[in-house]
Amino acid sequence: MYTFPDMNFEAFVLGCGGMMPLPYRHLTSVLLRREGDIFLFDCGEGTQVSLRRLNLRWKKINAVFISHTHADHVTGLPGLLMLSSQVARETPLYIFGPPKIAEYVNANRKILDMYINYDIVVKELDPSVPGLVYSGEDFDVYSFPLRHTKACVGYRFAEHPRPGAFHPQKALELGVPCGPLWSRLQHGETVTAENGARIRPEDVLGNARKGRTFCYVTDSSPLPSISSEVRGADLFVCEGMFERELADTAAEKRHMTAEQAAELARAAAVKKLALIHYSPRYTDSDLKRLLEEARAVFPDSVLTKDRMVLPIEYED
Repeated sequence: MYTFPDMNFEAFVLGCGGMMPLPYRHLTSVLLRREGDIFLFDCGEGTQVSLRRLNLRWKKINAVFISHTHADHVTGLPGLLMLSSQVARETPLYIFGPPKIAEYVNANRKILDMYINYDIVVKELDPSVPGLVYSGEDFDVYSFPLRHTKACVGYRFAEHPRPGAFHPQKALELGVPCGPLWSRLQHGETVTAENGARIRPEDVLGNARKGRTFCYVTDSSPLPSISSEVRGADLFVCEGMFERELADTAAEKRHMTAEQAAELARAAAVKKLALIHYSPRYTDSDLKRLLEEARAVFPDSVLTKDRMVLPIEYED
């Protein structure tokens, strides 16, 4: 059976740390690559280092999505903006985030006297209202409210449904020979068969197939609403800053434990939970305690590490 060509979709963890950078752990940032499109979620200190070490094509970043304006999520942004001026760029760079992100970007441009040779479009979001913030030809990005010590949002990147699988035998039986007409049918066009009949895409395609979804949540109390927003995600990147015994500390600072992140993942029936944004109190060997607590609730949990690559696969 012929299937429509699929797109590669990957998340690169550029930094997994929270609060302060460590020699072996940069601050939180995740790059999402989907064929020719590249998106950045937060831009903590050390983002450029991981971009270089992974040899990623940072020059093609379409948009940056900032969760909130605490320093450990935005201190890498000024350097990235200046670095982008070293190459020719014909399209604007979009930056999304809650209130204060425009002030932060504009103040840094002014104080650092940045040379910027491309358009920067900053759009501030209402952190209390979920909604569509950015769209491409076949995907949408939504924001939704989180609860932290300052305005904070999570993000959901959702592909549109894909066409159903193409059935070549049906096409041949209906008088459509192998060739360009098959491609047109797969792209949603009605074509004329050799016998003059009009053949619609639904005549030769199976049911529409689910697109892939990536969700990003960091710096928040474990709100029940988060599970609704990330429901069914193929990859759910979520903070797991503390272990269970520090649940009171997490609540006070409006963060969550790895166990609480896993409870959200289980309630949302996601495919995979990737923990991120660890407290600097934990060494890499200590993090196994967070993973054990998460997996006791949601077995498909992993610990992210700097420069880890997480593929986002189709269900079918």
